[in-house]
Order: sequence, then structure tokens, then C-alpha cells
Amino acid sequence: MKRIMTEYLRPFYRRMAFGVFFKFTGSIMDLFIPYILAYIIDSVIPLNDKNQIYYWGGMMVICAIIGMVFNIVANRMAARVASDATEVIRHDLFSKVMVLSNHQMDAITKPSVISRLTTDTYNVHQMIIRIQRLGVRAPIMLIGGIIVTMTLDPVLAMVLIGIMPIMVVIIILVSKKSIPLFGGFQQAIDGFVRLVREDINGIRVIKALSKTDYEKERFDAINAEVVNREKKARMTVAVIQPAMNVCLNLGLVCVVVVGAYGVNNGTSEVGKILAFMTYFTIILQAVLAISRIFEVWTKATASADRIVRVLDVDDSLEVQVMEEKTKKPFYLEFEDVTFSYNKEEPNLSNISFGLKKGETLGIIGETGSGKSTLLNLLLRLYDADAGTISIDGRNIKSINPRELHKKFGVAFQNDIIFEATINENINLGRNLSDEAIKEAIISAGAKEFVDEKSDKSEEQLTIKGANLSGGQKQRILIARALASRPEILVLDDSSSALDYKTDAAFRKAIKENFEDTTIIIVAQRVSSIRHADHILVLENGMAIGYGKHKHLIKTCEVYREINHSQMGGVL
Repeated sequence: MKRIMTEYLRPFYRRMAFGVFFKFTGSIMDLFIPYILAYIIDSVIPLNDKNQIYYWGGMMVICAIIGMVFNIVANRMAARVASDATEVIRHDLFSKVMVLSNHQMDAITKPSVISRLTTDTYNVHQMIIRIQRLGVRAPIMLIGGIIVTMTLDPVLAMVLIGIMPIMVVIIILVSKKSIPLFGGFQQAIDGFVRLVREDINGIRVIKALSKTDYEKERFDAINAEVVNREKKARMTVAVIQPAMNVCLNLGLVCVVVVGAYGVNNGTSEVGKILAFMTYFTIILQAVLAISRIFEVWTKATASADRIVRVLDVDDSLEVQVMEEKTKKPFYLEFEDVTFSYNKEEPNLSNISFGLKKGETLGIIGETGSGKSTLLNLLLRLYDADAGTISIDGRNIKSINPRELHKKFGVAFQNDIIFEATINENINLGRNLSDEAIKEAIISAGAKEFVDEKSDKSEEQLTIKGANLSGGQKQRILIARALASRPEILVLDDSSSALDYKTDAAFRKAIKENFEDTTIIIVAQRVSSIRHADHILVLENGMAIGYGKHKHLIKTCEVYREINHSQMGGVL
């Protein structure tokens, strides 16, 4: 919370100061009204002077108008500050998420990121706006009310002051217990978001496999956990307001009794008692407002801590200063690369290969053999535990991530189609020319369903491309990868939904139109990589074969078995 208050609110201190001035002035005007009323009852009315009554009555009206106007202005300024500050926090949080490594994202989890960007930032927003509104007005009304009552009747004022320490202790104890409870509640929200996200993404599978009842049970369980955690947290803070009411009502009883004796003995006046009762109501409302602030504060503190934990995450993929190789035998090279996700069992072990510019590497292996992991390391979504990966003689750790990723055109197996037009899905905000997009569509073999004459390139796609077939989606993703004419093209099993004829036509178009592009193809089908310049066969994270198709047929039993099962006797 300290960082939110000092760093993110600092640019708004001046605006907040003006807001405090308006709120302070408005609150003071509200405090004057009961005091003037007491003066009218005790001093003006006995004089039977109508002009004095009208005068002081007019003063009450003026105070009320000034208080209303100034409080409205202060509230509007508070709302703007809260909205602007939250916008900056949300922007910085989103920007930080965009540069986190995959390893860091795995630790935080995507559902947690979603809830921090939504629920947590909303809680912080509510805290900022409440602090400026009630956080300024409530203490002024509380302290001002006590000061004014001291001037009216010190004895009665001491009754109220006597119960203040009790209320402070209650607020401190409740807040100390409720902050961890709200933190646990936000963690439960993370799990809730995760389950809902999974079920919505997999709704077709759930229906197809008749898993509806099972998913309902899972949802009921996580929903019950969220409700129980929220109940426990809110029931804890719910103690504050009733406790405040009891303390203040007991104080009110004491005030009435003491005041009655004072009037009876002639040491107090009716107007003062009436004003005192009004100030007592003001003080009561101020204390209740402070209790509500503490409730919001506890929630916001838990949320702010979660936000700051992400903002303070160190950049695990920092650009490192490294000496470039003087000799560059390969354009793209892996040298004894080893990597493990859990840092216990390696997912890749001592992988080495080199590609010259314009060459094609095919990677094949069973599920879990390390194919996608190799691509993640090449794109520096993770850092290798050992070994080096270099592009054009430069270790990728020495290349700025933005510069590095501009070298690539990537089509992942389960990539995302956005709810936008086909052109927008291919362009993806890169300001590519219409001609480049058209060439990419043709090269990807997508021209048959994106006909230029029928303007289907402007057709609005649904989220995840639900209105496209599997093959159509893959061709859009391939076109996206090709459109920027990248130095390195990475295709992660991106042609699995294409028929053999379309796949062959696509590979021919790539060869003819992107001859200077270095290509890496991860495939399940031998036909997709058999014409590659090099083929890497992976098994359990290790390279068990490397070479051309004919060489591997002779030397690699696993590759030979895959080829036989898919191609029969064709070599």
C-alpha cells in the first residue's frame, strides 16, 4: 500500500490538495450550522428580534449552500483522481504482465493476473476515492465536533471523549484480523476465475463428454469456498459498525442524563443541549464513516499487496552484455542447450544444431519429447539452464526482447484468433501493408476462402475463430506469421489440420517466396518435414537423430518407424 500512496498518488497530490481544501471548507460550514442554531435558540430568540432571527437564519442557509457546493466539487475531484490513478496502476500492471517470463507467469498463474487487473484494481480505486471523500470529511467532523462540543459544554464533551479509546481499540483489533482474511478471499477468487475460464474455454468438450454434472460439482465447491471466505472476512469487519453504535449510544444515554441534570441545575441551556445532540449525531456518523473506511482499507491493502508483488517482480530475462562471436558459421545455433521446468528433471538435454540463413529445420518426436520447449527457448520465453542459443553470432540473452521477437514469425499449434476481421488478425497492429497481407494469404493457401473479390478478408471472425474450420484457422495463423516477412519462421505443428495437398502447396509457396527465411517446422507428420535441409528427432528431451530424411531412414530407428507407420514403404 505504501507504494500506491507514495508513487502512484504523488502526481495527483496537488489536485488532492485542492480537493482537501474544498472538502475541509464544506465540512467546516456543516459544523457551523448546529452552533448557529444553538446561538439562535439561547441568545437571539429571547431578544424577540425578528431581524436578528432572519439574519442568523440566512447565515445558516449560506453555510448550508457553501457546504453543499464545496462538498460536490470535492467529491467530483476525488472521483477523477481515483479514476486517473487507477488507470495508471492498471496500465503499469498490464505492462509488467506483458514482459514477464513464462516461468514467472506460471508462478503467478493467469487467473490470478486477471483478478489482480480487475478485482484488485477496483478495490484500490474504491480505497482512493473513499480516502479523499470520507477520509477527509470524517476526521474533520469528528475532531471538529468534539472541539465545538468542548466550547459548548466541557462536561458533556468529556463523556464522548471517554469512549473514543474503546472504539480505536476495536477498529485496530478487527483490522488486524480482517486484512489476512481478505487476502485469502482474493486467492479464492483466483481459483474461481481459473475454473470459470477453463469451463468456458472447454464448454464444447464438457457437453460432448457429458461432464456437465461433474463441472457443476467442481463449480459448487469453489463457489462455496469463495462465499465462505468472503463471509468470514465480512463478518469480521461487520463487528465494527455495531460495536461503534453500542459505544456511541451508551455515550448518548450518558449525555442525556448529564445534560438533564445540567438544565435542571441551571448550569446548561436547552439550545446547547439541542446543538450537542446534533453534534453527537455528526460525531456518530463520522465514526461510522471511519469504520467503513477501515473496511475498505483492509480489502484494498490486501489487493494493493497483490498488485505490488507483481510490479516488484524482477525481470528474469534481462538483456545481458555479451561478446559477439567473430566467426559465424551458422546463422542460428544451439550449443549444448539443457533446460528443466521444475529444475529437477531435464526437459531438454544437450541439444546442439546449427542452421545457415535460409535453411529449414524439421523437428519431430512423440508428445512430450521437448519440441515446444525448444521453441520456447529459441523465442526466449524461458532461459536455458545451460548452453547457448545464438542468432547471427549474438547470444539471444544479449538481444533486447522487442528486437529479438521482431525477427520471428510464429504460428503456434493452439494459437489465438481474435474477435476481429481476417485482415486485422493477420496484421495484429503491426501496420503491415495491404499488399503484404494479400501475399501472406496467398502463400498460406488461404486465398480459397479469403477471396479478394468478395471482400471476405473484412469478415468479422468470432473469438477463437469459432466460425472457421480447423484448416482455415491454421492458414490464417500461418498468414499472420508470414505477413511481416520474418528472418526466422517458426511453425509449431501449424499444418496438422491441413490436407496433404494443401500442406504440399503451402511448403512449395514458402520455398519460392521466402528463400532467405530460416524456417523451423515442428510436425507430427513426416511428409511435412521430409524435404527439410535438416531434421531433428527428439525423444524424452534428447536428440536421438539429426540429418536429412534419407540419412535418418538409415541411421535412426525411431524416425524409420514413424516414417513406416505414416508413409508405408515410401522413402
